[in-house]
Amino acid sequence: MVPQRVSLLTIGAYNLPTLRAFYQSLGWHETEFSSDNYAVFKTAGVLVSLFPIAELAKDAGVEFLPAPETYRPVTFAINVDKPEQVDDTIEKIRGAGGKILREPSDAFWGGRTAYFADPEHNLWEVAWNPSSVFDERGAMISF
Repeated sequence: MVPQRVSLLTIGAYNLPTLRAFYQSLGWHETEFSSDNYAVFKTAGVLVSLFPIAELAKDAGVEFLPAPETYRPVTFAINVDKPEQVDDTIEKIRGAGGKILREPSDAFWGGRTAYFADPEHNLWEVAWNPSSVFDERGAMISF
């Protein structure tokens, strides 16, 4: 059986200093594992790291295809405790230079949601789900 957990998510960075500065401007704190060539941010459930994309491709043994202006077919999510936190979070992201792709709105499934892109077009959803359950660290354990 493969362990059913995600512990580290690595985003390939075209420009590590710029991408690192964006996440720092959101108020995210780095771990002691960060270096000049690698950034690791603490979140409630998963560590989020930034690593030069060409090095990531090399490490994985795949071809590096430079295309930073295009959508990458993965979306990350920041889930919040209250519907008004979607709006507050999007305003903080807007202030940090994030590109708001979809303004906060009520969702057909009963929650509230919005989308933004970081400086390298990685997509993030900010969502409130009325059924979400979080543990004492703030990690989502069900929805």
